[in-house]
Amino acid sequence: MMRTVIAAIFATSLWLVTAPALAGDETVVVYKSPTCGCCVKWVDHMRDNGFEVDVHDVDDLAAIKAEHHVPGDLQSCHTAIVGDYVIEGHVPAADILALLESKAETTGLAVPGMPIGSPGMEYGNRQDPYAVISFDKDGKRTVVNQY
Repeated sequence: MMRTVIAAIFATSLWLVTAPALAGDETVVVYKSPTCGCCVKWVDHMRDNGFEVDVHDVDDLAAIKAEHHVPGDLQSCHTAIVGDYVIEGHVPAADILALLESKAETTGLAVPGMPIGSPGMEYGNRQDPYAVISFDKDGKRTVVNQY
């Protein structure tokens, strides 16, 4: 029992030390509407988790999404690029860190729509269920996490 507790503490400590280092390796380039407040909150979430963020306010998000092959039904209010990956919507930083660490062969991650309780969409104690979905250019999708 004590070994399990010590191992859990060690693993958590290691994650707390290495996660910011992984985040610091990549700049998150965010494309968003100039008037979107929840996008600003998601950017804050990313910065709070150790990412450097470069924000671009654009008028034509549809062109950005098309350029990066974001399927229509997975779209949200902002699109980000992290290394070779596309991040669509309110994806938690922990899932992006896991993607960067795994070096998975995928186009990116998406949280479709704007679910209440996702990063940047906090509203009191309300937490709507949502999924983080991995997608590729061939149409393959995999749910990688659920909240």
